[in-house]
Amino acid sequence: MTFTETRERTGVTVALRNEPISGVGELIRFAIGECSLGSIIAAVTEKGICAILLGDNPSILRRELREHFKVARLVDSDRDLGPLMAEVARLVESPWLNLDLTFDLRGTSFEQRVWQAVREIPSGSTASYTDIAERIGEPKKAFSVAEACASNMLAVAIPCHRVVRKSGALAGYRWGFKRKRALLAREAAQS
Repeated sequence: MTFTETRERTGVTVALRNEPISGVGELIRFAIGECSLGSIIAAVTEKGICAILLGDNPSILRRELREHFKVARLVDSDRDLGPLMAEVARLVESPWLNLDLTFDLRGTSFEQRVWQAVREIPSGSTASYTDIAERIGEPKKAFSVAEACASNMLAVAIPCHRVVRKSGALAGYRWGFKRKRALLAREAAQS
C-alpha cells in the first residue's frame, strides 16, 4: 500500500492510499443522518473521512458502505460522530465552502489523478470528462474518467457533480441526476 498525505491550499488534508479498499480488520466508524439531498452517511478511519454517501434510504447506504469496505470492522457511531456529521452536512448544503476536513482517499493512481483534477474545478464551474482526461495527460480515456467519477466514495468532497458531457449537458451521477442538478444550482447561485 502506498500512503501519502497532502495538504491542499484549500485547507483540506488528503491522505492518499493506492488501494481500493481498507485493510483486514481496519476500524471504520460511521454515522447516518439526513440533509436536504436525502439520507447521508459519513465514515471515518484514523486517517480521515473515507466515505460520504448520499441516497434515499439509510439501509441501502449502510449496505453500500459494507460492500465497499468488506474486510473492515464497521462500527455505527452516530453519537460519537455528531460534530463530523454536522460538518459533512454543511459541505453538502454549501459545496463551495473550503472546510478544514481531513480525508482518507482510497483508489488507484489513475483514480487519484482524476479525483485531484476534479477537486481543481472551481465551484460554479464544470468540466467535461474529456477535459479531465486531457488535464491528467490521458486524452483518450474520457470513459475511464467517467468510471473513476462513478467510483468516488466522497460525495461533494470530490465534486464529481461538476463533471459533465463534452456538449455541456449533464451526465449521470453516482448519487442521482436530481442531486447533481441541485448541487450545481447551489454553486451557480453562489457564484
